[in-house]
Amino acid sequence: MDEIGFAEHLARNRYFDRNFEIEAVKVLPGEYFVTTTDMVVVTVLGSCVAACIRDREKGIGGMNHFMLAEGGDDQTASARYGSYAMEILINHLLKLGARRDRLEAKVFGGGRVMASLSGAMVGERNSDFVLNYLQTERIPVVSQDLLDVYPRKVYFFPVTGRVMMKKLARLHNDTVTRREKEYANRLSEVPVVGDIELFT
Repeated sequence: MDEIGFAEHLARNRYFDRNFEIEAVKVLPGEYFVTTTDMVVVTVLGSCVAACIRDREKGIGGMNHFMLAEGGDDQTASARYGSYAMEILINHLLKLGARRDRLEAKVFGGGRVMASLSGAMVGERNSDFVLNYLQTERIPVVSQDLLDVYPRKVYFFPVTGRVMMKKLARLHNDTVTRREKEYANRLSEVPVVGDIELFT
């Protein structure tokens, strides 16, 4: 994994969370973030899945956020796909000094929140994918909240491993549905060339 690959999908939406009095970063669909410092990594999930992975001894951790489990035949380097999103997150953690035998995961999302995607069972496929991937990689899943019909807001504190999750009432929060729908539309229109997504 080269520096360009890491940088391309790294979340950049940083802010100060006044509720927790700590630096924070918001991870959007197709992004990930890793840190060695005491901060909170935040995302909102619908049918997407996020894996929160950390070295339980060193407190190095991070989160990804992906919408599609696999890229099919044209598997390419893009964090739109779970396989790449998992690989880039784990590789970046190892690069920062985490050890594979000390990694643990907490996984969230896969809700059936978009009627247009329910037939494709996107949430179910994402949930199955992330659990199978982590089992294959021998990374224990110490906590999970997958499937159901609710969007979720997830706060991950990598240094301690603490996760706070809130299920959001669908009737009062259509932001996540709109964001995922827009992202899904972009994915169907935008070709992937190497590590670069081309937007027209």
